[in-house]
Amino acid sequence: MVGCGRMEPERPYVPMSTYQHYVDGEWVAGEGTQTFESENPASGESLGEFHRATTADVDRAATAADAAYETWRAMSHIDRAEYLWDVYHELRERTDELGEIVTKECGKEISEGRADVVEAAHMVEWAAGDARHPKGDVVPSEIAEKDAYMRRKPRGVVGCITPWNFPVAIPFWHVAVALVEGNTVVWKPAEQTPWCGQIVAEMFDDAGIPDGVFNLVQGFGDAGNAIVEHDAVRTVLFTGSAEVGHSIADKLGGEPGKRVACEMGGKNAVVVTEHADLEIAVHAAVMSSFKTTGQRCVSSERLIVHTDLYDEFTSRFVDLAERVAVGDPLDEDTFMGPLIEAEHVEKVTDYNDLARTEGVNVLVDRTNLDAPEIPDGMADGHWVGPFVYEADPDEPLRCTHEEVFGPHVALLEYDGGIERAVEIQNDTEYGLAGSIVSEDYRQLNYYRDHAELGLAYANLPCIGAEVQLPFGGVKKSGNGYPSAREVIEVVTDRTAWTLNNSRDVQMAQGLSADITTRED
Repeated sequence: MVGCGRMEPERPYVPMSTYQHYVDGEWVAGEGTQTFESENPASGESLGEFHRATTADVDRAATAADAAYETWRAMSHIDRAEYLWDVYHELRERTDELGEIVTKECGKEISEGRADVVEAAHMVEWAAGDARHPKGDVVPSEIAEKDAYMRRKPRGVVGCITPWNFPVAIPFWHVAVALVEGNTVVWKPAEQTPWCGQIVAEMFDDAGIPDGVFNLVQGFGDAGNAIVEHDAVRTVLFTGSAEVGHSIADKLGGEPGKRVACEMGGKNAVVVTEHADLEIAVHAAVMSSFKTTGQRCVSSERLIVHTDLYDEFTSRFVDLAERVAVGDPLDEDTFMGPLIEAEHVEKVTDYNDLARTEGVNVLVDRTNLDAPEIPDGMADGHWVGPFVYEADPDEPLRCTHEEVFGPHVALLEYDGGIERAVEIQNDTEYGLAGSIVSEDYRQLNYYRDHAELGLAYANLPCIGAEVQLPFGGVKKSGNGYPSAREVIEVVTDRTAWTLNNSRDVQMAQGLSADITTRED
């Protein structure tokens, strides 16, 4: 059996093939014969081979989760959280090792790889710690002899479908809270990052999670769709593209007993007003636009800059975009690693070409990096550098309104007050994240109250969410907040419980409780 033993932190973790699914407490090859490979996006080298799940494999996992549910939900929050504490300590002990694996498999530079693992640990810490916090609310009743309060109970099997760009952190946003609240889980990680998924499953196996409570199936969209459509799956948590998320929401929205929360993409912006600190503004813009090579759902692809600062801001931003270090993501001096896969290179390149055809003024074009910029031995990696251009904020250009998910950045100059800046900010179908840079608190407050966003930042980049805060958007960016306190709303049902302490029946709103008969 492969891939089911925990490696000691001091020894390098070497992937083995062919990796299996984790279903009902066992490592299984599954019903299918197809396999797929994980690839290092910086070098193109194979990181391991994985069995591809079939509909039958998903059915086996969901059936196991359903069978395990009643026993799992009967445990206390605190006892369920004990399994998570074991996972938390393993994440902490292996942060450097696992951070390197994240970087190898999804391509983001090494500090981001480690931060991914730290964020996962933070989420597990929050979920497990919340097990000892007060639950429910005592609600006053109109009747003195009645007690009224709110109780929560788990919904059942939760299907989790997670993306490749945060291959350890986001799964724990979904899974940790779902488990502590008494649900069982079927999880499909992104097909681009199955190795990270394998290691997460190994952690739950190491922790001795009861059979069927946590299940991993590796595969593609057909496996994810099978999770969504399975009768035993009561709740779906999805983080990924808007197209897939809206398809899931449409499919389950009218189905009785089903619930879905989707966190999707964005066309995010940094607003730089005439009262901005220019140093902070440029720093925030570079971080927002180029960290993770622009492959965060909260990355900024629009910079909305007041005309009074526009020339100086543009000069500084362009200078950094020309020089920002693209390279081996395992190198501590690298700022931007590769894109995730060849198909995504093609997509980003196509959008850069589209911008040119739409008549923008290109300021930086590092789409095709010069040979010396590509690390030795990594010519087969998926390399793309920053692409920066000026555009008219009033033109309905596709390049300034459609999500690219790469280092593709539009500079949009505006004149007028904060109202004009927010008007441009809101001129998109998305509403996930954004930032404003200003020393005027009135401008900050106007932005806070009128920007159509789920995540807003002031004098900061529009990246860097903390796990104890909600994470999600509005409009096309989502219909849920799959993190911390808010995800509890999704994976539990609330019951308003009212208890009569009197021997008499008394009703609220003055409703008579008298029963009359014909004889009366």
